[in-house]
Amino acid sequence: MDVPLWFALIVVSWLGVKLIRPPLWLVLVLLLGGYLLADSLLAPVIDTAVK
Repeated sequence: MDVPLWFALIVVSWLGVKLIRPPLWLVLVLLLGGYLLADSLLAPVIDTAVK
């Protein structure tokens, strides 16, 4: 069964928010921080560390 990555991320995120109940500001900070880091000078360093 092939599931698109975007769909799997949405499902996992929704379950995490429903089950763990983090504050909304924390969710927004993580989303914004991830978006800003992905387009920064640190992106190649993060990419090699993740691989």
